[in-house]
Formats: sequence, structure tokens, C-alpha cells
Amino acid sequence: MNNLNLPDRPILLDGGMGRELRLRGVDLLTAIWSAAGLIKAPDIVRQIHQDYITAGADIITTNTYGIIRSNLAIEGLEDRFDELNVLACALARQARQKSETSVLIAGSLPPLAGSYRPDLVGEIEDLVPLYLEQAELLAPYVDLILCETMSSAAEGRAAALAACQTGKPVWVAWTLHEDRSGKLRSGEAIRLAAEFLSDLPVSGMLVNCCAPEGITNALPQLIATGVKYIGGYANTFQAIPEDWRLEGDKQTDGFLDLRSDLDPASYATYVARWLQNGAKVVGGCCGTGPAHIEKMYDLITRT
Repeated sequence: MNNLNLPDRPILLDGGMGRELRLRGVDLLTAIWSAAGLIKAPDIVRQIHQDYITAGADIITTNTYGIIRSNLAIEGLEDRFDELNVLACALARQARQKSETSVLIAGSLPPLAGSYRPDLVGEIEDLVPLYLEQAELLAPYVDLILCETMSSAAEGRAAALAACQTGKPVWVAWTLHEDRSGKLRSGEAIRLAAEFLSDLPVSGMLVNCCAPEGITNALPQLIATGVKYIGGYANTFQAIPEDWRLEGDKQTDGFLDLRSDLDPASYATYVARWLQNGAKVVGGCCGTGPAHIEKMYDLITRT
């Protein structure tokens, strides 16, 4: 497996993309928000990457989280699947080139049946070919593959099985239950989800897109695995309903409200605790922006 050229200190990821695009005036379709950003505002996607690099991120993530064949098909865009994945990579690489830094690029592999929905995951053998198709599109352009917001042990394994076939370093990030216990949204212990990958060359295990309090409670189990890159990147959302769908028509579906207590300084207090407890990778997910990353960079470089 390829080695990552990362600094000898805690590693800083970037922040969210979808909410940041909305803040900058991009009108996003729901289920295919990543594609909408790439089609409508590629310059803004590139600028967001550059802003995260300027804020201090060591790794930026491709805007491929919502590039999913089934979702694109709903909007009549399935034939642009390959094109949009490659475009997302190109924009990240252009941002790196413009910044004249050695920032790394992570290729995002997302949930394939909706975020936070372990009940919709499906069977591993059905998911692996779908993940492999996207992973192979990303691999020539990225430094590592990041399987993110995995809601169950099976979902994480399916994505990792495919990603590991590319020969790129692979990190897996699980999303946690809203009870903030540190369990997955499936109710499984994070320790068991990590064990489910023990036969694979996964070099990073993270938790993401959940309340920071849940990450605090999950990290000890991940650190106990001895995997090299352990950490987390939280969202700033209010609690997410169990039956939530971004493209759904229920009152609780659609864009989620943000917490008022997770401004950059407040968020950084959670990150400081993660670092004190042994985290090696930190960053931000949905609802965090360049100001959050800049505050974390200051925290990392001061310690």
C-alpha cells in the first residue's frame, strides 16, 4: 500500500462542502447536491477547496459525496456519472496546484442509499461492485480513499472492500447514533465495526457527521485498535431523525437546522479534547466552514 506524506503532528482535514455551497449562494438540488455544485458552480467548489487549504487543511476531500448513480438517474443525469466524479477530482487538484502546497486529496466514497440510514444499506455483495466503480474513477487522481458516513459495520466493510482494491491508502469513517453514546447509527459498537475490517489494509479509522459529543465517547474504542490514523470530524446539525431523507417529503426531511453552540471556537473545544485523548486526525463535516478549520489549525500548531 502507498504511504501518505503527512506531517508529524495531528492531521487536519477540511470542513463541509454542501452547506458551504449554499452559504455562497449555490442553489442545490437535494439528493444530488454534489452534482449540482459541480454543474452549476465549479469555480465555487474549487474556491471552497482553496479556502480550506488556506485555513490550514492537510487533506481536502473531493466533492463526490452525492455522486451516486441511483440519485443521478432521478434527475436524468446518470450518463454523467463518470464525468462528474472526474470533474470533482480535477477541481480539487486545481485548488492544490493554485495553492502551491503539498496538501493531499481524499476521494470520498459515500453511502449509496441515503445518509444515516442503516436500515437501507443492503447486502455487502450488492454494494461492492457499485463502490468499486466509483473508487476506480477516483483512484488515479487522489492520494487516499475515504469511505465516509458509514452507518453500519456492513456498509463500512462494503466500501472498504472496494476501496482497498485500488491500491490506495484507505480510511473508513462511521457516523454515530444521536444518543451520543458512541455507537453506530445501526446500534453496533464502534469496536465491532473496526474488528469487521481487521483483515483489510485500512490505515485510518474515523467517526464523522454526527454530534461531537458522540465522537468524544467513541474515540477510546478506536484508539484501542492501534490503527495509525484515528480521529473524528463532527457535523453541527441538530439531532437527525432516524427516518430522515434529504430528498424526502416529510416535515422532518430536507435540509437540517444547525446548532447554535458550535461556532468555530466552541467546536474547537471538542477537538482539543479529542487531541488530548489521542486523536491523530481531526476536521469538520457538514455545517463547518473555513473558519472552523482555521481555529483547529491554530489549536494544532499551538500544542
